[in-house]
Amino acid sequence: MKILIIRFSSIGDIVLTTPVVRCLRKKYPNAELHFLVKEKFKNTLGNNPYLDKIISFEGDLRDTVLELLQEEYDYAIDLQNSFRSLNITAMMRQAFNSKVKVFKVQKINIRKFIYTKLKINGLPDKSIVERYFAAAKKLGVVNDGQGLDYFIPDEDKIDPKDLPMSHSAGYLSFVVGGTKFTKKMPLEKWADLCKQIDYPIIIQGGPEDKQFGDELAKVDPIRIYNSCGKFSLHESADIIRYAKVVVTHDTGLMHIAAAFKRKIISIWGNTTPSFGMFPYYGYNNLKSNIAPESVMIESSKVGCRPCSKIGYDKCPKGHFKCMEKIDIGQIESAVQKLMVKTS
Repeated sequence: MKILIIRFSSIGDIVLTTPVVRCLRKKYPNAELHFLVKEKFKNTLGNNPYLDKIISFEGDLRDTVLELLQEEYDYAIDLQNSFRSLNITAMMRQAFNSKVKVFKVQKINIRKFIYTKLKINGLPDKSIVERYFAAAKKLGVVNDGQGLDYFIPDEDKIDPKDLPMSHSAGYLSFVVGGTKFTKKMPLEKWADLCKQIDYPIIIQGGPEDKQFGDELAKVDPIRIYNSCGKFSLHESADIIRYAKVVVTHDTGLMHIAAAFKRKIISIWGNTTPSFGMFPYYGYNNLKSNIAPESVMIESSKVGCRPCSKIGYDKCPKGHFKCMEKIDIGQIESAVQKLMVKTS
């Protein structure tokens, strides 16, 4: 048996597919499992022991489609369910009278539209992981409840010498990056939080966040270390793996932290956990919120949340209240409580 899993992007979305990959392997230990992903996100899956092959692409898909046709898959599980992925699976089915059977994740775009436009929340209280599993249900795949996976190659693990001695006894991770401006808390908010926290802190983000991290480190250059842009994705994940508590926006590193069962405080701006992208540990849903490792911080009284223009780099209302009204005292209190549980 040969099975293709499709999820093009991004880091967090791909990490959220990993329970399905693992449980497929458990159900079909002798099957060939392949994964189709964008080239820039291939590294997210590069060390996953449950996969036999990763097929990546960038730009024109024609060569990739030809490669997929040659594989002669029995099943394709489309966890993207976009125009491009549907086009790929349609070509796979049509070519040479292919026998491939396609299962796809159910979209909830209409309910998202109603929530963002009318503020009527009819969304399921489950993680998107559960919808991924529903797509594989006809193959008899069952969620094992073990949560997300992230595998770091040995050569990409952090050398303790790469971190300051002041952080050797433990640290907090503050993930300040984000794919969109409206997902990120302003500098002054992060600075206030840094002033209220006495623990060593590592600022995490990409090269584009380096200047932001430099400004935060000025609050206390000894206690606060800016790692933005200094480490690869795997190295950043390894830093996350040993953090006492992770304070983060809605980012890929948030889901990597959940894969390592870290204690997470997630901060939500224009997006909302109700979309199903909250930290997932394998047993928690949004309604019961039974995960003691996770605290979700939102500005619930901001009437324009969730934002109807999720992909925008600026607040369409021009005020950005969703992040401006975040209660820093609430985050600081959550850090203290989780640190007590850690010690």
